[in-house]
Amino acid sequence: MIIDQILNDKGREIISVKADCTLEDAARTLDVKRIGAVVALGEGGEIVGVLSERDIVRHVARNGQNALRMQVGDAMTRDVITIESSTNVDDALQLMTDRRIRHLPVFRNERLVGVISIGDLVKWKIADAEAEAEAMKSYLSAQY
Repeated sequence: MIIDQILNDKGREIISVKADCTLEDAARTLDVKRIGAVVALGEGGEIVGVLSERDIVRHVARNGQNALRMQVGDAMTRDVITIESSTNVDDALQLMTDRRIRHLPVFRNERLVGVISIGDLVKWKIADAEAEAEAMKSYLSAQY
């Protein structure tokens, strides 16, 4: 299975914030949308980073309450790792494991088309394993 198929099931909504908004505003967005990361956009709407809950927690730990007034651009991960929508799920999982990341912006033809989380991929892997086990059970019961 490829990432595009997961996006077809999950949806392609991209939750984003501007890089110049505050961490407090970004945290509110994460809470309301019940997600773990947002894509940060620059002035022209281009992706300039990814801000995760962990990024916010780190800055609050270092700067206390003042961190909430910081801009997203000061706390986000700028070296954004992305994948193509045609990427195989196992390859995406391997990339996330190797790079120790939990969210990947997904591109098709140089256009942002979605964001996947490691939870999305694990959910798919579990569903795939359950379907395979059920198929095997059906096959075996038909044989005997």
